[in-house]
Amino acid sequence: DLILLDVMMPGMDGFETCKRLKSDPATRHIPVVLVTALDGREDRIRGLDAGADDFVTKPIDDVVLFARVKSLTRLKEVTDELREREESGRRLGVNVEGAARLRGSGGRVLVVDDDAQQQQRMTVELAKEHRPLVEADPEKALAAAAGPIDLMIVDTTSANFDGLRLIAQARSAQGTRKLPILAVVDPLDRPRLVKALELGANDILPRPIDSEELSARVRTQVRRKRYADFLREKLDYSLEMAVTDALTRLHNRRYMESHLSTLAEQAAMRAKPLALMMLDIDYFKSINDNYGHDAGDDVLREFAVRIRKSIRGIDLACRFGGEEFVIVMPETDLHVAGMVAERLRRSIAGEPFSVEKGAKRIEVTISIGISTLETKGEPISTVLKRADQALYRAKHDGRNRVVAAAA
Repeated sequence: DLILLDVMMPGMDGFETCKRLKSDPATRHIPVVLVTALDGREDRIRGLDAGADDFVTKPIDDVVLFARVKSLTRLKEVTDELREREESGRRLGVNVEGAARLRGSGGRVLVVDDDAQQQQRMTVELAKEHRPLVEADPEKALAAAAGPIDLMIVDTTSANFDGLRLIAQARSAQGTRKLPILAVVDPLDRPRLVKALELGANDILPRPIDSEELSARVRTQVRRKRYADFLREKLDYSLEMAVTDALTRLHNRRYMESHLSTLAEQAAMRAKPLALMMLDIDYFKSINDNYGHDAGDDVLREFAVRIRKSIRGIDLACRFGGEEFVIVMPETDLHVAGMVAERLRRSIAGEPFSVEKGAKRIEVTISIGISTLETKGEPISTVLKRADQALYRAKHDGRNRVVAAAA
């Protein structure tokens, strides 16, 4: 969960060890705290540039060390959870590569400080690599931090506002809960330093501020923020891919089956109707045989687009499999579902489908079977089966038509 790494070691020093740990995908996520007897500025900066998450000097202050360890292990728990979910996405076949290319520059950094001179020094240094934004009012700072910000730097020594309170507020607010915070502290004020870490500051920056140490710590936090964002985005993408048909971008059968029962229960509980529509593209095999599978894919994609245009936001459209689709329509009775189905059938038959990048146009028709939830507590599988039987009758009776299931 955490590596305490001595800098002074024979053979390969701690800086090189840290660099190798951070370059290996198997270990780059483990927080590293460099420990050294040296208290030089160059060593701190070199350690941070090597990828160290923090830097402590001997003799070690136990209280400060424990506070840093607690802060870093808390961060590690969050990262581990995201990485575990990332791995689940990888097992689903979703590409999650690219984290190694995330940079620590070009960040949007909010500086919350009422010391004009210190504020000026920080913004000048930060502007070399980042896009700094300055705010001296804590309320305005909280509002700004909820926007597209990569890091917030808070001066906990300010005379005009309580920096510790601002950190606590940022950690408790939904919009800023995950935002990295770098706390500017007086290194001699140990209680405030420890409190800043306990309240959720990700890192501390001692006064007087060293410009190179500021740059190194900001780069580390921005890179870490981007990595966490990367994992969350990949997680969202993985979850979306698990329930989305890759070709048509409609929901897939897995998603439909997991949500159909819920929609039926809600309809029964509210005493509202629920309609289900099963659609099939007529003679789809002949499209593939005569024009090729690429043309067939073009038809499926365009068909999905037309479905979306024909239904409401509350309706659930899914690709059931092959050329079969299902539309679930809450608060819709058989009469209204029939009108929607007929309108959709006409829109498909009335305009040819473009394939092969517009080079050819194909006449396409569909058959539709519709059914509704008849009684409270009726299994939704029964409704689906009735719609499938109605679809079969539509195809048997000549295709390009809508058939409603018998009550």
